[in-house]
Amino acid sequence: MSSATPLPLFDAAAVEPAGENRYRAELVHDYTVFGYPNGGYLQCVMANAAVAAASDEGAPHLHTTAISTNFIKSPTVGPAMLSTKVRRIGRGASFVAVALSQGEDVLTESLVTVGTLSDFSEQRYQSSTFDILPREECHSLPTAEGMTMHDALDLRFDTRGPKWWEGEYDGPGELRAWMRLKDGGPGWNAWSVLFAADALLPATMPLGSTGWVPTLQLTSYVRRIPSSEWLYARQWISSVADGFAEEHCELFDERGELVASASQLAMVRFQSGQ
Repeated sequence: MSSATPLPLFDAAAVEPAGENRYRAELVHDYTVFGYPNGGYLQCVMANAAVAAASDEGAPHLHTTAISTNFIKSPTVGPAMLSTKVRRIGRGASFVAVALSQGEDVLTESLVTVGTLSDFSEQRYQSSTFDILPREECHSLPTAEGMTMHDALDLRFDTRGPKWWEGEYDGPGELRAWMRLKDGGPGWNAWSVLFAADALLPATMPLGSTGWVPTLQLTSYVRRIPSSEWLYARQWISSVADGFAEEHCELFDERGELVASASQLAMVRFQSGQ
């Protein structure tokens, strides 16, 4: 892992106006996987453009509450343009389409729901459960090659079960970890949890997959503003078939309340003989 402090996520995902319904971004190396921008990081960029576009048309909303993204082709580090189209401005929610392009090619498209979350909301019902060892009993795992985005995170994994990082691939396809931002910027908020929802290693790793698990489609929901510096993440695989994996992630704050969740469809390859 690099000893250099990464650019704060707040700055790395910033957008600035570049004309009517257009915004400019500079995608950085600090939030990449094998040299390509991470999907959660890209959702932070897309969300910034969506909230700005909705605000420009009079929406009062402050937060992205849902975002569904198709990764048509991997963007590269460097300048990118974002085109927006506000579909509807509503009282409780507004809807914005965002397309990220480099050159003439649209590489990533999102449909974004924006609203406003409360610092004082209470869960009326929650079936998802908070289950992980205390942080002091969890461990940092060996650095995964090419995961530069992990320089921005303090990750502590619950290592009960087979040691898949040492080649024990008995499953299950599930990861549990504590995570804290250490990028030098603000801690977790209703925007940065979009990055957290796609920040762990793939949950196919305990099943013997390689590190090559590119996301095709990612949908994230933000349900509340985090109340703690640390988040607990549970990420698991529900299905692997025909070279594709369906993966899910839930994020909880230290009160045990669900903060955000995500589901994605990704391609997957396995170690030789697996």
